[in-house]
Amino acid sequence: MVTHLSSPINGRPPGGSRGSAASLPSVARSAPWNHEAVKLYSDFGPRRARQVFFDLVCLAFIAAWVWFGVTIYHLIDELAAFGEDMEAAGADFSSSMAEVGETLGDVFVIGAGIRIPFDGASEAGRALEDAGQAQQDAIHQLALTLGIGIAVLPIFMILVLWLLTRFRFARRAGRAKALLRGGAGLDLLALRALTNQRITTIAKVDPDAMGAWRRGDETVMRKLAALELENSGIRLQG
Repeated sequence: MVTHLSSPINGRPPGGSRGSAASLPSVARSAPWNHEAVKLYSDFGPRRARQVFFDLVCLAFIAAWVWFGVTIYHLIDELAAFGEDMEAAGADFSSSMAEVGETLGDVFVIGAGIRIPFDGASEAGRALEDAGQAQQDAIHQLALTLGIGIAVLPIFMILVLWLLTRFRFARRAGRAKALLRGGAGLDLLALRALTNQRITTIAKVDPDAMGAWRRGDETVMRKLAALELENSGIRLQG
């Protein structure tokens, strides 16, 4: 079969003039979801529905991982409550000791000596307060790191999968459009279909599709070209 396919010259079937008559195919007008430069979705409903469903599944997984990351953040961040209690206790103790020290410090003659241990206790309270604040900062940082780390990797993998899938489709559709704009015509598209499509699929178009292509049968070539374009998500107009 490869030997027979290598016989045409310049992409035209040996039939001659019929192929050139069919050399200016057009595609259906771009839908709102398909920009002229980049084609994101197929022109065919079932395939487009599958593409939209895949997009929604990806968005759902991304939302789920975001929710999971936020949940992990809040669960770990609740451990900071111990640090908050420590900070509050240290602040209260420091304030109380400082107040007692100031009160006793006003006692005549012995006030200065009595105040020293209370000032030391107040400093210990401030140290406890600082330790509580440091513990909160460490817990907040740990919660943020784990929350983001757990969510980012799966989301990144989902985005890579989605972008690769969409990029392959857009690239294939872009190449098919380029063939049309370059004046390749139905004959070359039909030849690509004869090369790429399954034999059973080609047989449904015409039992002797190769012979029809060689004869330049425009009807058969249009059907074959439509098959090739359909694989790229492009509908042949007319």
